[in-house]
Amino acid sequence: MEMPQDKIVPTELRLLQADRLLRISFDDGSSFDLGCEYLRVNSPSAEVKGHGPGQEVLQVGKRAVNINAIEPVGNYAVKLVFDDGHDTGLYTWAYLYRLGCEYEQRWSAYLQALEAAGLSREAQA
Repeated sequence: MEMPQDKIVPTELRLLQADRLLRISFDDGSSFDLGCEYLRVNSPSAEVKGHGPGQEVLQVGKRAVNINAIEPVGNYAVKLVFDDGHDTGLYTWAYLYRLGCEYEQRWSAYLQALEAAGLSREAQA
């Protein structure tokens, strides 16, 4: 499912807030329902990714996070505004496509990292 990055064009981008899902379809026929939690913990922001390899910050307590707004950025990306206040990081079409294609391995790795660190997806009161 690898596409040249300059060819990836979404045909639909719909926020299903009640289900905490972002539905995105592309012109190659692929379609993904990406959970808000999944998008939040995979934010391309420096706050999450760090400023280099090995500087990633494991996100915890994000199970109930939702998206409040989607802001277009040119013709190549969106900024997602999450209800936990996080609103940095540009989700390019290519990155959203990759998140869809790599969902199983990324989600599994995230859950394993949480478990290894003794941390939870649940928000701490």
